[in-house]
Amino acid sequence: MWEIYDELIASIPPEITVQECIVGLHWILIQSQATGLAMTPREGRPRIKLAGEIRGMPVRELAGYAKSWDFFEASLGLAAINSVLNTPEQVANLCGRTLSNQPQVNAFTYFQERVKGKKVAVIGHFPDLETLAGLCRLTILERRPRDGDLPDPACEYILPEQDYVFITATTLANKTLPRLLQLCRSARVILVGPTTPMAPLMFSHGIDFLAGTVVVDPVKVRQVVQEGGTQEIFARGALMVKLSREEVNRGRV
Repeated sequence: MWEIYDELIASIPPEITVQECIVGLHWILIQSQATGLAMTPREGRPRIKLAGEIRGMPVRELAGYAKSWDFFEASLGLAAINSVLNTPEQVANLCGRTLSNQPQVNAFTYFQERVKGKKVAVIGHFPDLETLAGLCRLTILERRPRDGDLPDPACEYILPEQDYVFITATTLANKTLPRLLQLCRSARVILVGPTTPMAPLMFSHGIDFLAGTVVVDPVKVRQVVQEGGTQEIFARGALMVKLSREEVNRGRV
């Protein structure tokens, strides 16, 4: 069950250190080789036991906390991983095109033509899901269900029947992702959100498409995080980026 985590941690060079750490209201930011983001947890105790020790820590050491059952520590670890893997240069090379040519739409809008008439599940209640609701047979699974959502334990029954499954990357922090991927073997799986590591190794574990974030203006994004912003990062120096299994496979030919 730990394979994804161990591979992500092992991909971090040992010599890189953390230059800055910010724990904002909505985002955790780690600055090292680049700027990495992860969503600030909504569950668990809001206490950072590592506070005062993070700056200067080897990024690989902090990345190891992605396996922690303290979700704040786990999110710090994922932001650390993303600070090395989600660099503008690396993601552009993987995609085979400049980041300016990446469509600045969310994954749900990007896939709306492909999911028409299909059975679609979304893990996590994202904003703007109405773009999908009228096009497909949509099921939303949420740990804190709103009207119309199903509680997340329903995934055991719902996911094996789906054509497409969109999974929030915060499932890496709460450790539910490995089981969700086991349930999605018949579906096309899209991992979504700024917590997403843009790493080809993810495609070896049942994920077909990565929809994450690359920070191209660290100063502006840092200010948004410090001031408690959420989606404002996308108007202030963060880009939505997308990478498919097929793109990576073509690059290996």
